[in-house]
Amino acid sequence: MKGVAITGMGIISSIGNSVEENYFALLKGEKAITTIANIATIHNKVMKVGEIKKTNQELIDELQLLPNNNYSRTALIGTYAAKQAVKNAGITSINEYKTALISASSVGGMDMTEKYYYEYFENPEVVKYIGAHDGGDVAQKIAQELGLKGMVTTISTACSSAANAIMFGARLIQSGKLDRVIVGGTDALTKFTINGFKTLMILSDSYNSPFDNDRNGLNLGEAAAYLVLESDVIIAKENKKVLAYVSGFGNANDAFHQTASSENGDGAFLAMQKAFQVANLKPEQIDYINVHGTATPNNDLSEGRAIIRIFGENNIPDFSSTKPFTGHTLAAAAAIEAVYSVLAIQYNVVFPNLNFKTPMTEFNMIPQTTLKHKNIDHVLSNSFGFGGNCSTVLFSKS
Repeated sequence: MKGVAITGMGIISSIGNSVEENYFALLKGEKAITTIANIATIHNKVMKVGEIKKTNQELIDELQLLPNNNYSRTALIGTYAAKQAVKNAGITSINEYKTALISASSVGGMDMTEKYYYEYFENPEVVKYIGAHDGGDVAQKIAQELGLKGMVTTISTACSSAANAIMFGARLIQSGKLDRVIVGGTDALTKFTINGFKTLMILSDSYNSPFDNDRNGLNLGEAAAYLVLESDVIIAKENKKVLAYVSGFGNANDAFHQTASSENGDGAFLAMQKAFQVANLKPEQIDYINVHGTATPNNDLSEGRAIIRIFGENNIPDFSSTKPFTGHTLAAAAAIEAVYSVLAIQYNVVFPNLNFKTPMTEFNMIPQTTLKHKNIDHVLSNSFGFGGNCSTVLFSKS
């Protein structure tokens, strides 16, 4: 299948405040994993994270929001990225066609809840942040700033959230229900996520090293990214430039454990298998895999075995995880990696899997560790979330 057209992208992450800045950081191997600077936590001297360099006030100023707004950081970076995407797609009238926003988030406005929790009953000025807590408020605020009057909804399936947002948007266009869908995800760093992942004992106090035998956990990050999906009708009518296509997608549930993936990667295998069926592509047509690659012992073993089941141990295409650059950005992960997948197609490049040293003993899978230039027609991007929610999206050259 040709797929659903991608006509615009926007992103803000620890490695850059635009698509261009992210791309050049990936080319230069410039990771942005540092000790915690923006959050008051006992872990700020030891835990390494991927923090966006802009403060909330800088984001408020650039977005020209009213001083008494109740935007959470998740909403701020989400609005920042979504506006970029709409501008990049050349959209001047957001409601000209049947348009929707499908936004993914895990933590919603948790950062403001943490900040003002003990003040809510004493300070009337901060009560406004109670309504900003849930993920749905984030999507509504983004839509409001875009001037969007159409459908607005939120998806929260942990770390596969944005992949499912892309999937849902593509299906709405394929079914003819909508002409244009803005899809993606946003999550800010919070104490809640840091403490939660610390409790799970899957955070690393060093730089994360996906698919390395000595990997010892992930680095959290914060980011937001959105893509504009448009129908063939709009593309033909406006003679629009297509960046790439969402050519296939699949979702499956591991049904194994609340937070762990199955040892053989059953959910990941089924998601990839479904994506190939939808796209009418074969595994041998994939030129690059942007793996989920969290650098946790469980994920990389499970994902690796699933990839071997799909491709065969001797036919695995170039693959890498970009999480050593940005950290694991939870609900935004699949969205920023969708942007990276499209960039890989546009510029025919495989981004490096940083920090890799020692191959895993369980199988013979070695990621691409240096920047590689080659023709890329199809990219497979994996994203797996807690609760066993496994998603795969295929991106193809226009």
